Amino acid sequence: MFRFANPEYLWGLLIIPLLTLFFIFSRIARKRALRKFMGEKVMPYLMPYTSGVRPIIKFIILLLALAFIITGIARPQFGSKLKKVKRKGVELIIALDVSNSMLAEDIQPNRLERAKRAISRLVDRLKDDKIGLIVFAGDAYTQLPITTDYNSAKLFLASVNTEIVPKQGTAIGAAIDLAIRSFAPGDKANKAIIIITDGENHEDDAVAMAAEAAKQGIIVHTIGMGLPQGSPIPIYRNGQKDYRKDKNGKPVVTKLNEAMLEQISAAGNGIYVRANNSQVGLNALFDEINKMDKTELKALTYSEYDDQFQYFIATGLVLLLINFLILERKNRHLKNFNLFKVNKRR
Repeated sequence: MFRFANPEYLWGLLIIPLLTLFFIFSRIARKRALRKFMGEKVMPYLMPYTSGVRPIIKFIILLLALAFIITGIARPQFGSKLKKVKRKGVELIIALDVSNSMLAEDIQPNRLERAKRAISRLVDRLKDDKIGLIVFAGDAYTQLPITTDYNSAKLFLASVNTEIVPKQGTAIGAAIDLAIRSFAPGDKANKAIIIITDGENHEDDAVAMAAEAAKQGIIVHTIGMGLPQGSPIPIYRNGQKDYRKDKNGKPVVTKLNEAMLEQISAAGNGIYVRANNSQVGLNALFDEINKMDKTELKALTYSEYDDQFQYFIATGLVLLLINFLILERKNRHLKNFNLFKVNKRR
């Protein structure tokens, strides 16, 4: 396969038709000026070495050189055959709570933002493991299917916010169920789910779903985001900070439900870690993941592309050298030389 590593530089090729138009109009204007100045009949005597073909040849060579150099700057590459790469690792799915309560600021800057930063650092530490991302509030959605593409994982993670799920709530059970179904079918790799939430589950039986995951050999870990004393949920109106209020006009305080998260992790044969302002707890879970037996994973990947820009740049420089060596005027010593001239017999 063929591709350009920096295709944006190919826009530079648009200068070629512009230069062509400029060259044509300049040649026409030059001829008109010379004819007006000295007349068409006198020109061959006053300018005997003028060539009408050489400037055109030089200009064509210059355009070719420019085209090759611009193409080379765009970094043409060849390669990229699909191949199977065998890796040893585990399959990991992170289920991130994006309900409004995750905006509470008892953990700075807020629960959700702190969790996203911790997940990003976790992704940086992964090597051959597969990772997937699920977001949930009142419902659960797959944000990133399980993959070994860590750059995509960080890209999708950056777009996560509380508005990404239309229905509010905290359906931890639905997130676990979706995670179970998101693992590669028939893959014998060890699997783990990490639930990152404040634990205010109001939608389903998360403990039962964690137990079901454990039956299928999937470990369920939990991370509690927030502090037990709780915090109000901030909202912003016209740039002004306010807090969510209940029917009586009192601020709604969201508290960490540690008991719920401990029950979920216990049912899922995992561990529970509580986040605070100094650490989130993913380091402890990463150590647990590393203790899991690494099984052989198969993933389709692309082989690396080989740069070919040097050939284009070299060709462009050679053409520039040729353009420099060709004179616009005829050589006074060679102008009468004709290799195919035939002497007439008298």
